[in-house]
Amino acid sequence: MYQHILRWCFEWFSCKSGDMSEKVENSIDKAEQEEDEKKPVLLDKNELSEFVKTALVAVFIALIIRSVFFEPFNIPSGSMKPTLLVGDYLFVNKPAYGYSKYSFPFGIAPIEKRVWAKEPQRGDVIVFALPTDLGIDYIKRVVGLPGDTIQVRRGRLFINDNIVPRELVGTKEIIEDGSGREKKVNEYIETLPGGTVHRIYEVSDMERLDNTQVYTVPDDHYFMMGDNRDNSQDSRVLDHVGYVPFENIIGRADFLFFSTNSYAHLIEIWKWPWSIRYDRLFMDIDPVRLKVSDMPDK
Repeated sequence: MYQHILRWCFEWFSCKSGDMSEKVENSIDKAEQEEDEKKPVLLDKNELSEFVKTALVAVFIALIIRSVFFEPFNIPSGSMKPTLLVGDYLFVNKPAYGYSKYSFPFGIAPIEKRVWAKEPQRGDVIVFALPTDLGIDYIKRVVGLPGDTIQVRRGRLFINDNIVPRELVGTKEIIEDGSGREKKVNEYIETLPGGTVHRIYEVSDMERLDNTQVYTVPDDHYFMMGDNRDNSQDSRVLDHVGYVPFENIIGRADFLFFSTNSYAHLIEIWKWPWSIRYDRLFMDIDPVRLKVSDMPDK
Protein backbone atom coordinates (compact mmCIF):
# COMPACT_ATOMS: atom_id res chain seq x y z
CA MET A 1 0.00 0.00 0.00
CA TYR A 2 2.78 2.40 0.92
CA GLN A 3 4.37 1.63 -2.41
CA HIS A 4 1.22 2.76 -4.25
CA ILE A 5 1.08 5.99 -2.29
CA LEU A 6 4.73 6.78 -3.01
CA ARG A 7 4.28 6.01 -6.71
CA TRP A 8 1.20 8.32 -6.87
CA CYS A 9 3.14 11.14 -5.18
CA PHE A 10 6.02 10.75 -7.57
CA GLU A 11 3.74 10.84 -10.62
CA TRP A 12 1.84 13.90 -9.28
CA PHE A 13 5.10 15.77 -8.61
CA SER A 14 6.42 14.87 -12.07
CA CYS A 15 3.26 16.23 -13.73
CA LYS A 16 3.40 19.48 -11.77
CA SER A 17 7.05 19.93 -12.60
CA GLY A 18 6.30 19.38 -16.30
CA ASP A 19 3.49 21.92 -16.21
CA MET A 20 5.70 24.47 -14.50
CA SER A 21 8.48 23.88 -17.03
CA GLU A 22 6.03 24.32 -19.87
CA LYS A 23 4.73 27.58 -18.36
CA VAL A 24 8.25 28.90 -17.89
CA GLU A 25 9.13 28.01 -21.49
CA ASN A 26 5.94 29.66 -22.75
CA SER A 27 6.73 32.80 -20.74
CA ILE A 28 10.24 32.95 -22.15
CA ASP A 29 8.95 32.45 -25.72
CA LYS A 30 6.32 35.21 -25.22
CA ALA A 31 8.92 37.64 -23.84
CA GLU A 32 11.24 36.94 -26.78
CA GLN A 33 8.36 37.48 -29.22
CA GLU A 34 7.44 40.82 -27.62
CA GLU A 35 11.09 41.91 -27.74
CA ASP A 36 11.29 40.98 -31.43
CA GLU A 37 8.15 43.01 -32.13
CA LYS A 38 9.69 46.05 -30.43
CA LYS A 39 12.80 45.91 -32.62
CA PRO A 40 12.68 48.36 -35.59
CA VAL A 41 11.96 46.74 -38.91
CA LEU A 42 14.97 47.21 -41.16
CA LEU A 43 14.43 47.62 -44.88
CA ASP A 44 15.87 44.97 -47.06
CA LYS A 45 18.71 46.24 -49.24
CA ASN A 46 16.66 45.58 -52.37
CA GLU A 47 13.68 47.52 -50.96
CA LEU A 48 15.90 50.48 -50.04
CA SER A 49 17.47 50.45 -53.49
CA GLU A 50 14.04 50.45 -55.16
CA PHE A 51 12.90 53.35 -52.95
CA VAL A 52 15.94 55.45 -53.88
CA LYS A 53 15.47 54.68 -57.59
CA THR A 54 11.79 55.68 -57.45
CA ALA A 55 12.63 58.94 -55.67
CA LEU A 56 15.33 59.81 -58.20
CA VAL A 57 13.01 59.07 -61.14
CA ALA A 58 10.31 61.29 -59.59
CA VAL A 59 12.78 64.16 -59.13
CA PHE A 60 14.06 63.71 -62.69
CA ILE A 61 10.54 63.81 -64.17
CA ALA A 62 9.71 66.92 -62.12
CA LEU A 63 12.86 68.67 -63.38
CA ILE A 64 12.03 67.77 -66.98
CA ILE A 65 8.48 69.14 -66.66
CA ARG A 66 9.73 72.29 -64.90
CA SER A 67 12.51 72.90 -67.41
CA VAL A 68 10.79 71.97 -70.66
CA PHE A 69 7.05 72.52 -70.23
CA PHE A 70 5.68 74.47 -67.26
CA GLU A 71 7.40 76.17 -64.36
CA PRO A 72 5.48 77.41 -61.28
CA PHE A 73 6.02 81.04 -60.32
CA ASN A 74 4.58 83.10 -57.46
CA ILE A 75 3.94 86.84 -57.36
CA PRO A 76 5.96 88.55 -54.59
CA SER A 77 5.04 92.21 -55.28
CA GLY A 78 2.22 94.42 -56.51
CA SER A 79 3.97 95.78 -59.60
CA MET A 80 1.55 93.93 -61.92
CA LYS A 81 -1.70 94.93 -60.21
CA PRO A 82 -4.52 94.66 -61.13
CA THR A 83 -3.61 91.78 -63.49
CA LEU A 84 -1.58 89.87 -60.89
CA LEU A 85 -1.81 90.11 -57.11
CA VAL A 86 0.59 89.24 -54.31
CA GLY A 87 -0.11 85.62 -53.41
CA ASP A 88 -0.95 84.50 -56.96
CA TYR A 89 0.70 81.30 -58.18
CA LEU A 90 0.93 80.74 -61.92
CA PHE A 91 2.43 78.47 -64.55
CA VAL A 92 5.02 79.80 -66.98
CA ASN A 93 4.77 78.32 -70.47
CA LYS A 94 8.35 77.39 -71.39
CA PRO A 95 7.90 76.39 -75.10
CA ALA A 96 6.02 79.64 -75.92
CA TYR A 97 9.17 81.44 -77.15
CA GLY A 98 11.56 78.52 -77.55
CA TYR A 99 14.43 77.86 -75.15
CA SER A 100 17.55 79.64 -73.95
CA LYS A 101 19.98 78.72 -71.20
CA TYR A 102 17.81 80.73 -68.78
CA SER A 103 14.92 78.36 -69.45
CA PHE A 104 16.73 75.79 -67.33
CA PRO A 105 17.66 75.83 -63.63
CA PHE A 106 20.80 77.86 -62.88
CA GLY A 107 21.24 78.58 -66.62
CA ILE A 108 23.19 75.33 -67.01
CA ALA A 109 22.04 74.42 -70.54
CA PRO A 110 24.78 74.94 -73.16
CA ILE A 111 22.51 76.95 -75.47
CA GLU A 112 23.61 80.03 -77.42
CA LYS A 113 20.83 82.65 -77.61
CA ARG A 114 17.59 80.68 -78.34
CA VAL A 115 16.51 77.50 -80.07
CA TRP A 116 13.06 77.04 -81.68
CA ALA A 117 12.65 80.77 -81.12
CA LYS A 118 9.24 82.46 -81.42
CA GLU A 119 9.05 86.19 -80.79
CA PRO A 120 6.82 87.55 -78.00
CA GLN A 121 3.77 89.58 -78.93
CA ARG A 122 3.15 93.06 -77.60
CA GLY A 123 1.01 92.75 -74.49
CA ASP A 124 2.25 89.31 -73.42
CA VAL A 125 2.98 88.87 -69.71
CA ILE A 126 6.39 87.23 -69.43
CA VAL A 127 8.92 86.04 -66.88
CA PHE A 128 12.55 86.93 -67.54
CA ALA A 129 15.96 86.85 -65.88
CA LEU A 130 16.80 90.36 -64.67
CA PRO A 131 19.63 91.68 -66.90
CA THR A 132 21.43 93.34 -63.97
CA ASP A 133 21.14 90.25 -61.71
CA LEU A 134 20.58 86.99 -63.57
CA GLY A 135 19.74 85.16 -60.34
CA ILE A 136 16.47 87.13 -60.01
CA ASP A 137 13.35 86.58 -62.12
CA TYR A 138 10.92 89.40 -62.93
CA ILE A 139 7.43 89.34 -64.40
CA LYS A 140 6.23 92.27 -66.55
CA ARG A 141 4.23 93.05 -69.69
CA VAL A 142 5.85 93.44 -73.13
CA VAL A 143 5.22 97.02 -74.23
CA GLY A 144 8.02 97.71 -76.71
CA LEU A 145 9.34 95.49 -79.51
CA PRO A 146 12.77 95.69 -81.17
CA GLY A 147 13.13 99.00 -83.01
CA ASP A 148 10.27 100.75 -81.17
CA THR A 149 10.61 104.11 -79.48
CA ILE A 150 8.97 104.35 -76.05
CA GLN A 151 8.30 107.42 -73.92
CA VAL A 152 6.04 108.44 -71.04
CA ARG A 153 4.82 112.05 -71.11
CA ARG A 154 2.71 113.36 -68.24
CA GLY A 155 1.67 109.83 -67.41
CA ARG A 156 0.66 108.90 -70.94
CA LEU A 157 2.44 106.13 -72.80
CA PHE A 158 3.71 106.87 -76.31
CA ILE A 159 4.86 104.11 -78.67
CA ASN A 160 6.57 105.21 -81.88
CA ASP A 161 5.43 108.76 -81.06
CA ASN A 162 1.76 107.70 -80.98
CA ILE A 163 -0.21 108.06 -77.75
CA VAL A 164 -1.63 104.78 -76.40
CA PRO A 165 -5.41 105.03 -75.81
CA ARG A 166 -6.73 104.52 -72.30
CA GLU A 167 -10.22 104.71 -70.83
CA LEU A 168 -10.92 105.59 -67.20
CA VAL A 169 -12.79 102.85 -65.34
CA GLY A 170 -12.91 104.60 -61.97
CA THR A 171 -11.07 105.26 -58.71
CA LYS A 172 -10.24 102.39 -56.38
CA GLU A 173 -8.72 102.03 -52.93
CA ILE A 174 -6.06 99.35 -52.76
CA ILE A 175 -3.81 98.10 -49.97
CA GLU A 176 -0.16 99.05 -50.32
CA ASP A 177 2.19 96.09 -50.15
CA GLY A 178 4.35 96.02 -47.04
CA SER A 179 2.83 99.00 -45.22
CA GLY A 180 -0.77 97.76 -45.33
CA ARG A 181 -2.02 101.32 -45.87
CA GLU A 182 -4.87 102.14 -48.23
CA LYS A 183 -4.05 104.14 -51.35
CA LYS A 184 -6.31 105.62 -54.01
CA VAL A 185 -5.52 104.75 -57.62
CA ASN A 186 -7.16 105.40 -60.97
CA GLU A 187 -7.96 102.29 -62.97
CA TYR A 188 -7.79 102.47 -66.76
CA ILE A 189 -8.33 100.12 -69.68
CA GLU A 190 -5.32 100.53 -71.98
CA THR A 191 -5.21 99.38 -75.61
CA LEU A 192 -1.74 98.74 -77.00
CA PRO A 193 -0.89 98.84 -80.73
CA GLY A 194 -2.13 95.61 -82.26
CA GLY A 195 -5.25 95.54 -80.10
CA THR A 196 -4.05 94.14 -76.76
CA VAL A 197 -6.44 95.31 -74.04
CA HIS A 198 -5.53 95.23 -70.36
CA ARG A 199 -6.10 97.16 -67.14
CA ILE A 200 -3.58 99.42 -65.43
CA TYR A 201 -3.34 101.43 -62.20
CA GLU A 202 -2.11 105.03 -62.00
CA VAL A 203 -1.75 107.04 -58.77
CA SER A 204 -1.54 110.19 -60.87
CA ASP A 205 0.09 111.44 -64.06
CA MET A 206 2.82 113.30 -62.20
CA GLU A 207 4.73 110.53 -60.43
CA ARG A 208 8.45 109.73 -60.62
CA LEU A 209 8.33 107.72 -63.87
CA ASP A 210 5.54 109.68 -65.58
CA ASN A 211 7.96 111.83 -67.60
CA THR A 212 10.82 109.95 -69.18
CA GLN A 213 13.39 110.16 -71.90
CA VAL A 214 12.80 108.59 -75.30
CA TYR A 215 13.85 104.92 -75.25
CA THR A 216 14.86 103.19 -78.49
CA VAL A 217 14.58 99.41 -78.11
CA PRO A 218 17.69 97.63 -79.52
CA ASP A 219 17.54 94.60 -81.80
CA ASP A 220 16.73 91.33 -80.00
CA HIS A 221 15.57 93.27 -76.93
CA TYR A 222 12.18 94.11 -75.42
CA PHE A 223 10.78 96.94 -73.31
CA MET A 224 8.86 95.81 -70.23
CA MET A 225 6.44 97.69 -68.00
CA GLY A 226 4.37 96.79 -64.95
CA ASP A 227 0.60 97.31 -65.02
CA ASN A 228 0.83 99.17 -61.70
CA ARG A 229 2.56 102.02 -63.50
CA ASP A 230 3.53 104.16 -60.50
CA ASN A 231 4.71 101.21 -58.42
CA SER A 232 6.91 99.24 -60.83
CA GLN A 233 10.65 98.97 -61.40
CA ASP A 234 10.75 98.15 -65.10
CA SER A 235 12.53 99.01 -68.34
CA ARG A 236 12.04 102.72 -67.66
CA VAL A 237 14.76 102.33 -65.01
CA LEU A 238 17.77 101.60 -67.22
CA ASP A 239 20.28 100.95 -64.44
CA HIS A 240 18.02 98.37 -62.78
CA VAL A 241 16.03 96.62 -65.53
CA GLY A 242 16.50 98.41 -68.84
CA TYR A 243 16.05 96.64 -72.16
CA VAL A 244 15.54 92.88 -71.77
CA PRO A 245 17.50 90.61 -74.16
CA PHE A 246 15.46 87.96 -75.97
CA GLU A 247 17.64 85.20 -74.50
CA ASN A 248 16.75 86.33 -70.95
CA ILE A 249 13.09 85.49 -71.46
CA ILE A 250 12.09 82.37 -69.52
CA GLY A 251 8.51 81.98 -70.72
CA ARG A 252 4.99 83.36 -70.96
CA ALA A 253 2.67 83.55 -67.95
CA ASP A 254 -0.38 81.50 -68.95
CA PHE A 255 -2.78 80.93 -66.06
CA LEU A 256 -3.12 80.93 -62.27
CA PHE A 257 -3.33 77.59 -60.49
CA PHE A 258 -3.60 78.98 -56.94
CA SER A 259 -4.16 82.30 -55.20
CA THR A 260 -4.08 83.21 -51.53
CA ASN A 261 -4.69 86.50 -49.74
CA SER A 262 -1.35 86.12 -47.89
CA TYR A 263 -2.91 84.67 -44.74
CA ALA A 264 -1.77 81.23 -45.83
CA HIS A 265 1.14 79.87 -47.83
CA LEU A 266 0.74 77.16 -50.44
CA ILE A 267 1.76 74.41 -47.98
CA GLU A 268 -0.54 75.59 -45.15
CA ILE A 269 -3.48 73.47 -46.29
CA TRP A 270 -5.42 73.86 -43.04
CA LYS A 271 -5.77 77.63 -43.69
CA TRP A 272 -6.93 77.36 -47.30
CA PRO A 273 -10.72 77.61 -46.72
CA TRP A 274 -10.32 81.13 -45.30
CA SER A 275 -7.53 82.44 -47.50
CA ILE A 276 -8.03 81.11 -51.05
CA ARG A 277 -9.20 83.64 -53.63
CA TYR A 278 -11.63 81.24 -55.26
CA ASP A 279 -12.55 83.68 -58.05
CA ARG A 280 -8.93 83.72 -59.27
CA LEU A 281 -8.33 79.97 -59.45
CA PHE A 282 -7.36 78.86 -62.99
CA MET A 283 -7.73 82.44 -64.26
CA ASP A 284 -6.34 82.97 -67.76
CA ILE A 285 -3.55 85.58 -67.97
CA ASP A 286 -3.41 85.84 -71.77
CA PRO A 287 -4.54 89.35 -72.76
CA VAL A 288 -7.63 90.12 -74.81
CA ARG A 289 -6.73 91.11 -78.38
CA LEU A 290 -9.19 93.25 -80.33
CA LYS A 291 -9.65 93.38 -84.06
CA VAL A 292 -8.37 96.58 -85.65
CA SER A 293 -11.94 97.65 -86.40
CA ASP A 294 -12.83 97.39 -82.70
CA MET A 295 -9.89 99.43 -81.39
CA PRO A 296 -10.78 102.68 -79.60
CA ASP A 297 -9.80 106.15 -80.78
CA LYS A 298 -6.93 107.93 -79.06
